[in-house]
Amino acid sequence: MEVRVAKMNQQLIELERTLGKSTLELIKEPFILDRGIELYLKRDDLLHPIISGNKWRKLKYILDDTLSCGTHTIISMGGAYSNHLHALAYAGKMLGIKTVGMIRGEPPPHFNETLKDLQKWDMQLIFVSRSEYRQLREYKQYDALPQLKSGEYWLPEGGAMELALQGVAELVEEINIEYDYLCVPCGTATTLAGLICAAPQDKKILGFSALKGAGFLIEDINHLIKHSACHNNEWFVHLHYHFGGFAKRNAELLKFIGQFENKHLIPLEPIYTGKMLYGIYDLIRQDYFKAGQQIIAVHTGGLQGNRNTN
Repeated sequence: MEVRVAKMNQQLIELERTLGKSTLELIKEPFILDRGIELYLKRDDLLHPIISGNKWRKLKYILDDTLSCGTHTIISMGGAYSNHLHALAYAGKMLGIKTVGMIRGEPPPHFNETLKDLQKWDMQLIFVSRSEYRQLREYKQYDALPQLKSGEYWLPEGGAMELALQGVAELVEEINIEYDYLCVPCGTATTLAGLICAAPQDKKILGFSALKGAGFLIEDINHLIKHSACHNNEWFVHLHYHFGGFAKRNAELLKFIGQFENKHLIPLEPIYTGKMLYGIYDLIRQDYFKAGQQIIAVHTGGLQGNRNTN
């Protein structure tokens, strides 16, 4: 991928040089093509085996900010399977920045593969109660965490900061074909917010929530984009393709993912991208999209999670 070097920290430039290229791949499904619709997958999963997809997009300018202001420790939060913490721990190790992860829930008797990696990359793990975790969500700015010390930087859940939107904007800049819809799975909806701000005005942006009862995402998105020069795109969050809640799945979803992988030789995971693609297929069958329209769906990576869930 093209590396922007202007005023960026040299360490981060070198890390970015290790990334691969995110391609656009046409999904050749007869029932989709027969409707006169084209569906493309933006293969952000190809960027890197660890800091892939929207993890890199969101972290890029946040990491540059931490390096430019002399940060020695980044403190963030996530669950025991967090792709965000996984990418942050690796990036911190590569850049020589200490990392601290506030993990939701009690310490498990046996660490899963994600937690083992966090330890391997020297992230300090602090397990907090679910009530404490909910409180941490209230701190939205880099300096908002109480008792933060000099040289420490607070990174909200999922990298949900305005700086993250700049990296997501680069995803949009890479798209070199005409399209009508841009689709992305949602956790914190930070990536969706970035797409809303960066996409041309005539594009429709669709989010697919991985969480149950995620109506609150609308307010969170508006909070993220309120200071950004957005193009007032038409956007919508589909809330009914969560399969029971975050990290939940059933036989129907797993069958869909298996069939998709076998046919297209593209790996998916059942937390985010698998649910989004299931939702897109379902909406196509319901004639939600019109003949002649082109859809781009973003593969947000996170495939490391398959080690914990298969």
